[in-house]
Parts: sequence; structure tokens; C-alpha cells
Amino acid sequence: MGPLALSFFISALGLGTLVTLSSHHWLLAWMGLEINTLAIIPLMAVNHHPRSVEAATKYFLTQAAAAALILFSSINNAWIMGEWDITNLTHPTSIALITLALSIKLGLSPFHFWLPEVLQGSPLMYGLILTTWQKLAPMTLMFMLTPNLYPPLLIMMAVLSVLVGGWGGLNQTQIRKILAYSSIAHLGWMAAVMSIYPSLAMFNLAIYILMTTSMFLTFHLLSSTNISSLASSWTKTPIITVLASLALLSMGGLPPLSGFFPKLLILMELVKQSTMIIASIMAVSALISLFFYVRLLYSLSLTIYPNTFISSIWWRSKPIFNTVLVSTFLISSSLLLPILLSSFNLF
Repeated sequence: MGPLALSFFISALGLGTLVTLSSHHWLLAWMGLEINTLAIIPLMAVNHHPRSVEAATKYFLTQAAAAALILFSSINNAWIMGEWDITNLTHPTSIALITLALSIKLGLSPFHFWLPEVLQGSPLMYGLILTTWQKLAPMTLMFMLTPNLYPPLLIMMAVLSVLVGGWGGLNQTQIRKILAYSSIAHLGWMAAVMSIYPSLAMFNLAIYILMTTSMFLTFHLLSSTNISSLASSWTKTPIITVLASLALLSMGGLPPLSGFFPKLLILMELVKQSTMIIASIMAVSALISLFFYVRLLYSLSLTIYPNTFISSIWWRSKPIFNTVLVSTFLISSSLLLPILLSSFNLF
């Protein structure tokens, strides 16, 4: 893809998200979501490989179904209640349909089936856009609809997402599928607290984007797409490997790393709402997710690739891009806990 076309599609991605974030009318929000979807599909199929084309087709079909539900629910609410404003979605049928549509957009369980397959067929850098930037617009709409959402439905999907995200990643060997199930689990944590404490959900989204970006950039730098290819990472970039190991533990929610603080706040908020069983299920599911993070860490930093060279240090090729960016994201995603205590007040 040429630089002109690439800059056009990236600009369209930003435009679609900004249109959705700044709109109060359902048609404008729907238009921004559609611009987002149509802009990323050519980027996903840029390799002209059958798997990439299949991933782009699956993504288009699921997002088109979600967009149709959004349009139908907003039209239904306008027909019955006479309101097009996003915050005035009050009809029960429209609320249920819009919750399902946004869950499909985000990849919450039981509508998660498209995310691992689509992410597996996409290049790493465009998979990064899919798991971070593409979540901003649906999460913002859910944030704006918080007073009208149906909490039991959202919490049920949240618990299912955390369970599916933990169990689904256990037997995966492809890094992109592991990151997809990790995304499903993290989105489940956000959905669990969205109807109770929306600001905490958006704070968790910011930390999730930071951690996911750091891992995608690391695997892109290492040119790794499966677990077996991580064994040579230690001899190529030792410092990046150490930082990536900390970032993986942070994604698992181990203290005192950055990923521990949002999970702790969410569990405390669920306990305050007298939902001890849900909090216990989510805490145990976090331990299940920790298993495949530790497995990635083991392959990344505790395994040396078998070689016949006298020296265990390989000739290091020129980095794909500046490693300062990767190091900054890795440090931020693992060692921000003292700053998080004060930055939470911003949300």
C-alpha cells in the first residue's frame, strides 16, 4: 500500500472516531462507526493473503450486523419516544438492542467469536489498531448510555467475557489469538463496572490500551507471531525482553505492577455493591488468564533458542523502528503504580 493511501485510511480512522466522540445524534454516531469500519478493512487485507481477506470479510460482516442493530434501535427509539439524542435512549427494546450491538462491536462474550479469528488474520500493527483504537468509539457510546443501560445483562456478559477470555487463551500457540482472548477478558472487566462506576471503566480502558500497545509493539519488533518464535528474543534484545516480561505480568494483574490497580478497584467496587459471587468469579478468572501470560513470559525470557554457535548472542539486525518508543510503552505499562493513584482522579 502506498503512503498516500495509507495516510488516507489512517486519517479516516481518526475522523470516524472523532465524529462518534463528538456527536449527540444517533445518525452521526452511526456514521462515525461506519467510517471507522470501512477505513480499517483495506488495512487488514493489505497483504492480499487469503487469511487476511477472510479476516477482513468476517470483520465486515460482524460490524455491519452491529451497525444495523444500532441503526434499528435508534430509529425505534425515535419512532416511539421522539428522541434522536444519544443520552435520551429510554425505550427498553432499544436499550437491549443497543447493548447487544455495542457488545458485538467490542467483542464481549457471547459475541466474541469473530475477534480471535480476525486478529489472527491481520498484521500485528493493524491488529493493534483493532484492539485499541477501534474500542474507543463503542466504549464512549456505552459510557454515554450508562444511566439507561440494563446492569444485569451487562454484568452477565462481563462475567462470561472474563471466563471465556481466561479459558480460551489456555491452549493457544499463536500470539495474536492469545492477545485477542486477553482483550476479551479485559473488556469483561470494564463491562462489569460500567453500569456501577463508569469513570473507573474508562480508567481501566486507558491502562488496557497502554499495556496492549506495549505488547503489540514488542512482538512486532521481535517479528514473533507464535510462542515458539519467542525463544530467540533473549539473545536479540535482552533489555526489551526483561521489560516485556514485566509488562506481561502487569497484564495478568500482579502487584505492584500497573495492571493490578484497576483490577483491585473494580473488585472493591463490586464488593461494595454486595456482588461477592461475581467478584470471586472474576478474581479466579484473572488467575486463569495469568497462566497464559506466564507461559508467554517463560517462552520469552526463560528459554534460549537451540543453536550451534559458539556464542549465545546473535548478530543483531537493525530494528524495525526506534526501540525508545517500545521501551517507553513497556515501562509505562508495568511501573506506573505510584502515578496511577493520583491520575485516577482525572477520570
